[in-house]
Amino acid sequence: MSTSDTPAIQLVGLHKAFGSGDHEVVAVESVDLSIEAGEFFSLLGPSGSGKTTVLRMIAGFETPTSGAVLLAGRDVTHEAPYDRDVNTVFQDYALFPHMTVQQNVEYGLKVKRVARAERQQRAVEALENVRLADFGRRKPSQLSGGQRQRVALARALVNRPKVLLLDEPLGALDLKLREEMQVELKAIQRDVGITFVFVTHDQGEALSMSNRVAVFNHGRIEQVGTPREIYDQPQTDFVAGFVGTSNVLSAELSGELLGKAEPHSIRPERIRIVEQPAAGEISITGVVSDVQYLGAGSRVRVDLPDGSHLLANVPSDGLVGVAIGGSVRLAWSRTAASTVADSNHLTNTP
Repeated sequence: MSTSDTPAIQLVGLHKAFGSGDHEVVAVESVDLSIEAGEFFSLLGPSGSGKTTVLRMIAGFETPTSGAVLLAGRDVTHEAPYDRDVNTVFQDYALFPHMTVQQNVEYGLKVKRVARAERQQRAVEALENVRLADFGRRKPSQLSGGQRQRVALARALVNRPKVLLLDEPLGALDLKLREEMQVELKAIQRDVGITFVFVTHDQGEALSMSNRVAVFNHGRIEQVGTPREIYDQPQTDFVAGFVGTSNVLSAELSGELLGKAEPHSIRPERIRIVEQPAAGEISITGVVSDVQYLGAGSRVRVDLPDGSHLLANVPSDGLVGVAIGGSVRLAWSRTAASTVADSNHLTNTP
């Protein structure tokens, strides 16, 4: 990542509402966010959380109701998309079927009246960046889904933008190809060194590819952090539940077990089934109500005396003596539990 003090993207009090009066719908609510030059930054959230609307405001396809969009320190809030040094890659690659791969990549430069020799050279370089140097003469119909996705990426990169915006670009691919393309995209981003802003609802994509992640919910940012921070230290009950699987202890139960009457989050893999807890560990006894086979292990649901339940991920050899209806003791280290806030009482902060 760049060491420049000026963020590649800065969003200041960004707000977007559709409609008016009684019919007004707030899509994005007072979002403040800074994205560094050279970052692979993901906007993560469920459908309708505001992440795509934010991306469209950065691109210039939507105008904020209020607030500002700055690119490299320059206010572009009211500038047209073609006046911004960004390009966007969508889930629908929209390649021209009658053109070759190279012609598709060159097209934007041709519209800008770039000389033929220069645009051909830049298209070759862009195809090399996405590992398709030998595919220039093929038609899109002769490519796999992953290859077409990379052509769309090359078409955006050929313009040499400072920022590349990617709106669920892997959503149309099957699971195996999507996982392969996650590795490819991250490698390409490292090679070209430009800022990627990636919109996704897939937690695995965001965690595996990003330098940092912003988690969206109901038009607000709930948390910004590295993938490890988001996963290991969720700040709200929404983040704990949306990013992976998590247990959330109520304030009352947290008070009894941890001595701190605030909701806490604990990941299932941090909880063990034991005969006796180790010194200093937190433990509680409950009744097994379900066992799910996960391949590498199993997930055990344990109902607690207060009516709540905990999930524990148990390795295959850890199920000895565990049966539905049987009593088990759960244990975890005190550091495995992190305090979480109630999402309903959150406000965005810079």
